[in-house]
Amino acid sequence: MIKNLQNKNFTLVLSGGGALGIAHLGVLHDLEKEQLIPSEIVGTSMGGIIGACLAIGLTEEKIYEHIKSFAGISNWIKFSFSGNAVVDNEKVAKIFDGIFHNKKMNDTIIPLKLIATNLLNGHKKVFDASDDVYIKDAVLCTMAIPGIFEEHIIENETYGDGFLCENLGVNEASFDDILAVDVLGENAFEKTMPNNFFKTANVLEMFEKSIRLLIYNQTKTNLSNSNKHIYLIQPFTKDYKTYQFHKHEEIRSLGVGLL
Repeated sequence: MIKNLQNKNFTLVLSGGGALGIAHLGVLHDLEKEQLIPSEIVGTSMGGIIGACLAIGLTEEKIYEHIKSFAGISNWIKFSFSGNAVVDNEKVAKIFDGIFHNKKMNDTIIPLKLIATNLLNGHKKVFDASDDVYIKDAVLCTMAIPGIFEEHIIENETYGDGFLCENLGVNEASFDDILAVDVLGENAFEKTMPNNFFKTANVLEMFEKSIRLLIYNQTKTNLSNSNKHIYLIQPFTKDYKTYQFHKHEEIRSLGVGLL
């Protein structure tokens, strides 16, 4: 795979997946080691956060330092008692403000595309350099899981998480060669049914598994309809939950050595 990407312009596509997206960092570590720099980055949700950090020139080590701050839930969770979501975005917005400051989508070192969903009409929105938008605002859009994180409004349009449209944004790649990292791919779910003692645990596992299967099939369709050269990496994330940010070290290691 490395030889296929050397001396080529390629798009790096990073999927959404909550805490599972920390596995992207393991892949970035290996890219740095091989001195492979993407010519473009496309990200959704957690992949969008990490991709945006890379696009402004942060090293994998520096990005990891920022991501580790999410291990402490109190650092970024502020519960909301009104509106449409459980989490108020105030603390998260401050974190992003400290990372991206007043940089806009056209201020990146590497061209960046962030996928979000217009929650009013259901259409996919891809924020890129043509949008006069702050990176921190586009990131707040792409990561806004409906019901969990507050939706984000830009120019009177209401946006939510990009996974609703395209969790692995291969359709948005400008280059024929694509390195796609999918943390919610084939290796993200058990091939067995839940079998816990308590029914509640089974129900919760079934719900999460159904979401993963939904996203997996969405992505599989997009991949099968693409005529580009896609080098697909699917870390084995099935043993971890999308909210387990405290297991960042273990999850990061899932992406190492897959190039």
